[in-house]
Amino acid sequence: MEEKGMNEEHRPVKGLERRAEEADGGRDYAVISIEGMTCAGCASKIEERISGLSGVKRVAVNLASNRAQVEYDPKSIGLGDIVRAVEDLGYRTYMRKEVLRVRGMSCAACVSRVEKALKALDGVAEAKVNLASGTAAVLYDSTKLSVNDLIREIVKAGYSAEREVSGSERGLHGTTGEGDDLKLKLIFSLVTAASVMFLSMGGMFIPSLEGLGQRGLFILLFALATPVQFWPGLVFYRGAWRALRNRSADMNTLIAVGTSAAYFYSVLATFAPGFISGAGLNLSVYYDASTTIIALVLLGKYLEAGARARASRALNKLVSLQPPTAVVEKDGKEVRIPVGEVREGDVFLVRPGERVPVDGVVLEGRAYVDESLLTGESAPVEKIAGSEVIGASVNTDGFLRVEATRVGGDTVLSQIVRMVEEAQASKAPIQRLADRVASVFVPSVMAVAAVTFIIWVLFGPEPVFNRALLSMVSVLVISCPCALGLATPAAIVAGTGRAAEMGILFKGGEVLERAGRLTTVVFDKTGTLTLGRPRVHVVLAEAGIEEEYVLQMAAALERMSEHPLARALVEEAEARDIKLPEGKGFTALPGMGVEGRVGGKSVLVGNEEVMRERGIPLNGFARRALEFSSQGFTVVFVAVDGKVSGMVALIDALREEAREAVIRLKKMGLKTVLVSGDRLVAAERVANFVGIDKVMAEVKPAEKSGLVASLQRNGEVVAMVGDGINDAPALAQADVGIAVGTGTDVAREASDITLMSADLLKVPLSISLARRALRTIKQNLFWAFFYNGVGIPLAAGALYPFWGITLNPIFAAAAMAVSSLTVLTNSLRLRRFRG
Repeated sequence: MEEKGMNEEHRPVKGLERRAEEADGGRDYAVISIEGMTCAGCASKIEERISGLSGVKRVAVNLASNRAQVEYDPKSIGLGDIVRAVEDLGYRTYMRKEVLRVRGMSCAACVSRVEKALKALDGVAEAKVNLASGTAAVLYDSTKLSVNDLIREIVKAGYSAEREVSGSERGLHGTTGEGDDLKLKLIFSLVTAASVMFLSMGGMFIPSLEGLGQRGLFILLFALATPVQFWPGLVFYRGAWRALRNRSADMNTLIAVGTSAAYFYSVLATFAPGFISGAGLNLSVYYDASTTIIALVLLGKYLEAGARARASRALNKLVSLQPPTAVVEKDGKEVRIPVGEVREGDVFLVRPGERVPVDGVVLEGRAYVDESLLTGESAPVEKIAGSEVIGASVNTDGFLRVEATRVGGDTVLSQIVRMVEEAQASKAPIQRLADRVASVFVPSVMAVAAVTFIIWVLFGPEPVFNRALLSMVSVLVISCPCALGLATPAAIVAGTGRAAEMGILFKGGEVLERAGRLTTVVFDKTGTLTLGRPRVHVVLAEAGIEEEYVLQMAAALERMSEHPLARALVEEAEARDIKLPEGKGFTALPGMGVEGRVGGKSVLVGNEEVMRERGIPLNGFARRALEFSSQGFTVVFVAVDGKVSGMVALIDALREEAREAVIRLKKMGLKTVLVSGDRLVAAERVANFVGIDKVMAEVKPAEKSGLVASLQRNGEVVAMVGDGINDAPALAQADVGIAVGTGTDVAREASDITLMSADLLKVPLSISLARRALRTIKQNLFWAFFYNGVGIPLAAGALYPFWGITLNPIFAAAAMAVSSLTVLTNSLRLRRFRG
């Protein structure tokens, strides 16, 4: 097939246009509107960033129309990832992501129907529906659609939907009434089904009932079974009607048809026995089958709801952390107000034992704060004036007076909850097979049930019709699209929830799956393996020049930089009480250093590479620099007016747990790589100490993503571990980007996994959890397919010709309930994951 052109004039689209190029290898084509581009450099930067993403085939950015045209492989990358990459650069798109609460879904067919309804809307880029969490995550063009449009489309598909509430309002919002109603119907149907079963099997032997006769007993059973069929069973009729209106079928259809066949045949036998006998059929009733099937299916649903709630318990636990009120200073008085009324800039007080209501910075006081439930760090953190505090953390001792800096949806807690919600609403690529099967599963089962009925009528033994009816009902009831629908999302909900409790945030199910397949882990050195807080070890000066002069010139220029080495030079100068003159003409030289003017003199501060590039001789400093580098020091040269004035050796201590983290990764069979801008000898020293296999030294920040790409071309599935600041392109390029956080930077858009603390042991922990989750998903899918593959033929009577075995519809209903519970229980084992 001829490839599609990228000529924009042929596609006059506002916002987003998306089309699947199925004939072209399953590629997708999208046009994204972008706001904020001002020059050709902006367009070039966006084009370079998008084209560097794994899975993007072609990209063209047009400055005149403010649009980016992207051709990509949806199996490798989602449109949401591309949109996020653009927004990471500081530009705005019209794409919005919304998580909606969807009610009324019961199986994989429901999920498929809701997704199809949403994706049919012009402007929806992605729609991922999760049965386990009952949510739909939708990426849409806000110039074309509103949230109400999305909700309206879900309602048209036959379900109810609402915007997912967040923060302290979330909790178990809207579930208590539903749970109580289901419990009441379950109890009624179980008691009634037990009574019907007892009367059907031995009621005639009860003396007081002997006078009823067969017809009287049938009428009594009818009186008991009818309320079950049309009160607890009404939910299946409603679901089946909803599906029929949308010209589809789901689990409700199977249960409604199966129980109706048993019930209405029994009604006919009860009130028109002559018709049954006249047709040569055996006069029997199956009220016990219809009532027990409904009771057992409702029991399965009730237990399933409890299992889903346990799987989501981690998120509810996070939500409940925020205190309902805060003590705020108002006009010199302490006033307790609802936490939702706290505004940025308000000053609030936190006493011992109280939770911090919102994020802020300490104005006065000293205390140790427990942030373990948010970051996973067990030891309380000391907070003094100037320290940042996270909302929902606990003040263990001391008194704090704090100014609010982030409130409402901007707090760290809200961001964490939002990230976990989106992750739990996402899908893993491995679910595609289950989705394809689910889309045709119910119609296929109904066809099998019809064929089963016909075969039994034509070839079965007497009573032919009764056996055919029961076998058909068994086929309808035993087939379970629920297990298929829950196999992947249940594991994702449990896995991401457990990860959040441990201070690890996964961006979605696809990340969980990719992390479970990793083969190589690449570490950035500065700020990742090291503490990221270098300090000056020694300052050496040329003969006739003072050390303070060398430090003064370097620090005067470096104080305009945010680099950790720059901060170390400035802090050392301040510690020595050196007055810093004003620097001018500051220019950063990425990966090499900085230059500018200080006191009318030209100053260059940087590594050996930039000095040689500028033709500046290092004199005797080259030998000393080599000595320091071989011991793990970072060396910075200072040149004034084209001549080296001196050098500074800095040391950045390794994290205590770095060696143990690498050892654990290697035990898991993973290869490890160190990427550093330092000289080879210094990088190798660090790598040898922590046990890393391969070293890539003297690498500039812009080159890191290229090195990751080269590993990927060699067949490696790569994780990049960095601080998310100067290595964002490498994090985005990697199959899995892991950002080492500090507890306040949780929304690192370039990363797939965010570690809430700087503990490197969480790197092997997160990969181990992902592997366990992926294994659980595979186990669930195997069970779901195996169960249906064995259960349906068994229900149809495949064993009857050999051993005379058939399956009673009651046992079929029990087996269906067990299949869903097996998948959920297996997923819940992730909640006990310890690493």
